Amino acid sequence: MVGFRLVIILMLQLTFTPSCKKLVEVEAPVTGVNADNVYQSDATASAHLVGIYSNLGGLLNGASGISVQSGLSADELKLWSGSTDAKHKAFYQNALNNSSNLTNWSAYYFCLLQVNSAIEGLTSSTSLTPGVKSQLLGEAKFVRAFLYFYLVNYYGDVPLILTSDYRINSTIGRTVKNLVWDHIIADLKDAQTLLTDKYVGANVLVNSTERSRPNKWAATALLARSYLYTSQWASAEIEATAVINNTSLFDTVSISNGVFNKNSKEAIWQLQPTNTNQNTGDGNTFILQNSPNNSQPFYINNALLNAFDSADKRKIGWVGKFVSGADTFYFPYKYKIYQSSSLMEYLMILRLGEQYLIRAEARAQQNKLTEARNDLNVIRARAGLPNVTADEKASLLAAILQERRVELFTELGHRWLDLKRTNNVDVIMAIVTVQKGGTWESTDQLYPLPLADLQRNSNLNQNLGY
Repeated sequence: MVGFRLVIILMLQLTFTPSCKKLVEVEAPVTGVNADNVYQSDATASAHLVGIYSNLGGLLNGASGISVQSGLSADELKLWSGSTDAKHKAFYQNALNNSSNLTNWSAYYFCLLQVNSAIEGLTSSTSLTPGVKSQLLGEAKFVRAFLYFYLVNYYGDVPLILTSDYRINSTIGRTVKNLVWDHIIADLKDAQTLLTDKYVGANVLVNSTERSRPNKWAATALLARSYLYTSQWASAEIEATAVINNTSLFDTVSISNGVFNKNSKEAIWQLQPTNTNQNTGDGNTFILQNSPNNSQPFYINNALLNAFDSADKRKIGWVGKFVSGADTFYFPYKYKIYQSSSLMEYLMILRLGEQYLIRAEARAQQNKLTEARNDLNVIRARAGLPNVTADEKASLLAAILQERRVELFTELGHRWLDLKRTNNVDVIMAIVTVQKGGTWESTDQLYPLPLADLQRNSNLNQNLGY
């Protein structure tokens, strides 16, 4: 594990800062090291993929990460009333605009340029060990699918960038989202074939206890989610079942026994932290050390807090509180470590609990109501809650959505995306946004493209409402 983390730190010195170039400003392929050399040896090729993961970690967690931005946009997080951060306030009040790069658009495409460069280099390389080449190419295609999953959910139609050639990329317009979904699924199917079914470390040929490099099961889990989001219920059920049935690798972990610990048996894919004296950026962001302030301005919205049953073990184990006089502030406490030089928690990206909920929903949509209830009740039983007995499709789907809300809160945007894909966003956010001091418009469910990119690329057009 130490060796793997050292590789990440070294790669940070070889890559650009994600915010330094916008999509249409990139002047050369983003490889971080000489592309003619990096894919000539197993070690350098593997290390370059690790460098991509380090940049990905910066995009996903912390104060500017997906959990914060989506949690503020939805009904999960409350922003401290004294916050002076205009960016956070814009997300919180659903009042984003296109005048600046408030969202992570540029960071997504920075990572995509790196991934595309990796795919090109790996595909053309003739000197890599075949097993290494297959694994790394599978990882790169998986990461590309992962990035586009969030892009298409946040922005709708997006440029489908499949090359590292900046001359081509700088003129590409938006691709219809259904075609983007098709490419996400195609990449994940390729990744399933290319990736090993074991976990590997920095030396790709050696199995590892670390779950910080994606394998076949990570691709399968994301494929199950992608099929769910595109209403391909039978396929979603098949892929989720494949993960759930792999009991030699995965199992649900009790609420009190470290679901979010590094290499937890519930983990399908995690990202290893790279910041000194810090475990996850989300833990460092969410675990209140004082009353909310400009350094830590986020805490749990009352709407989420009240969504928990009083007997729910998740409310006890995954919700923390800070008491200041007569005030009590509740915060996400899935990660227990605020700061520590000892690595005990990794950022959870994909886990088994979600797969049960994916399969429950996919089965309910196919009118397999008994099987759907059984999956839902696996998650409820772990939380100490009684079985759901709903015997109608609509009520069971509502129960599954509720369970996703309290099971997956502040985990990389599930609630925000669930509201949109289930067509509940307008009903919920018309009420919630007013409570947050804003005004809801249906067009707010998609984030705006940065104005600078629109001005530089005449083939791009803005989302409605901005």
